[in-house]
Amino acid sequence: MSDTLIGIFLAAVDRFHKPAQFMRKRGGSWESISAERALGDVESFALGLESLGVRAGERVGLLAESRYEWPVADLAALGLGAVVVPVYPTLTAAQVGKILGHADPVVVVVSSEEQLAKLREVQAQLPSLRAIVCMDTMELRAPRERAFADVVATGGERRTAAPRAFRERAAAVRPEDLATIIYTSGTTGEPKGAMLTHHNIAFDLAACYELVTITSEDVSLSFLPLCHVFERMAGLYGMLRGGVTIAYAQSMDTVATDVREVRPTIINGVPRFYEKVHARILARVQEAPAFRQRLFAWGMRHLEQGARAHFERRDERTLAMRLADRLIAHTVREGMGGRLRICISGGAPLSPHTLEFFFALGITVIEGYGLTETSPVICLNPPGREKPGSVGPPIPGVEVKLGEQDEIITRGPHVMRGYFKDETATREALRDGWFHTGDIGRFDDDGYLYITDRLKDLIVLAGGKKVAPQPIETKLKRSPLVGEAVLLGEAKPYIVCLVAPAFERLEAAARAAGWTGETHAQLVASPQAHALIAGEIERVNAELARFETIKGFAILDQELTQENGLITPSLKVKRRVVAERYADVTRALYTGHLAPV
Repeated sequence: MSDTLIGIFLAAVDRFHKPAQFMRKRGGSWESISAERALGDVESFALGLESLGVRAGERVGLLAESRYEWPVADLAALGLGAVVVPVYPTLTAAQVGKILGHADPVVVVVSSEEQLAKLREVQAQLPSLRAIVCMDTMELRAPRERAFADVVATGGERRTAAPRAFRERAAAVRPEDLATIIYTSGTTGEPKGAMLTHHNIAFDLAACYELVTITSEDVSLSFLPLCHVFERMAGLYGMLRGGVTIAYAQSMDTVATDVREVRPTIINGVPRFYEKVHARILARVQEAPAFRQRLFAWGMRHLEQGARAHFERRDERTLAMRLADRLIAHTVREGMGGRLRICISGGAPLSPHTLEFFFALGITVIEGYGLTETSPVICLNPPGREKPGSVGPPIPGVEVKLGEQDEIITRGPHVMRGYFKDETATREALRDGWFHTGDIGRFDDDGYLYITDRLKDLIVLAGGKKVAPQPIETKLKRSPLVGEAVLLGEAKPYIVCLVAPAFERLEAAARAAGWTGETHAQLVASPQAHALIAGEIERVNAELARFETIKGFAILDQELTQENGLITPSLKVKRRVVAERYADVTRALYTGHLAPV
């Protein structure tokens, strides 16, 4: 396969000739888009961009939700040798302006009126901007605002006049050329633009393909943001490389319906997604008749026994396991389309409990580890040799070791060129040929890596003891009642915790016990809710060293979301922002105004 991203797409078209390379839902039914049609759209849009003045090395912004036009625009720009700058559509106009103002694109492609409004608000900050291309049909006010369809039509005329023009442009793109600038999510500070070459990502894909079997018979349902490096690498280029059909979910809210209709064999998700699926299944069971609850509990005991046998490399398949698979697991799998064979998890550590749950249901979850700056995969759990809690050994061709304070550092062809226009940050991250991840880890005797925390997240208590919050938070989130948990305690005498409950499960528990609240605030303020969460914290405290234990907690009356600014677009908690937002609540925990555990 090719060493450039556009080369991967062209090779897939020529090799597989897929009748359904992409799928999307329109007018109530799923439309299949052939590889040849997709190629025509990519070529035409690319030549249309060229007519707007886009040249190799210039930046093209992409501000859109995941949909078919996203890869068309991405691949078209890459085929011209341009550098794609994806931007999360959930960001505010000010945030969009800050990123694009730094990237300085010549063209920005947007999806909708909402996204166009953001560009109109900040376009004065973009002196190099020549055109805004709009995917949806909408009223365009300025000469430089262009309809996507019109750009395709213009490019189509150029394509007819010169059928080989796009292939010639694509052939001139070199592996070492810059392909994209991806701005990090900013959990620990301001977003930085990671510069990734075609070879960075193509190498990473090839290494992963040595470990994971993907074929042209597979169908993928894509629902994560394509502006996230994980979904773009694995869910777009990775699927194209293997000739996989890519179906785009209508939205995150429709995934449960879309998965039953598309019946995918592969999905990519972040831990938060799998944890929500896990919690939703348990919530349905809790509302079922008592005999069904008992049947589910009996079946899961045996299915989880089988999963543990798999992880321990034992061949154990009892009659009870087979019966439980037919009565319990088969039903759940059918609810997820009935064909799902691989779930790929990335973006953050996945709870071993959640991983075991999916394996018990007969669904393989492949967990890996990486960062935007590493294209992104560094490590991957090999299918059939998984270890829950670990992220697997380094992928072929990648070096990983532990530096000072057990920081994970890595080097190889997967590491970015540096941060765009930020030599200081580049020097800090890339030292002596090694990229410093900022994550803390350990290796086991088999060379499997375990992520224990973020270097900047370590909590140093007043007495000097250091507490790694993420493992404790992960243990708490095993509870179906806990949506998010944020540990705090820097320079304080002990650890406290802010709990954002899983409101659906908490409300179900309240109804079952005969108590409730009309609002979330009333619900979490009740002594019954406090007792339930206290029980979960006591469960976790029993596993911790004394200095690590949670001495007080508060239940928040809202979820942590992108909309309220407490979760990044890549679904990571903004610990510093949470601490600032709830400073008064935390202060009360230390002054005794809120009840301790």
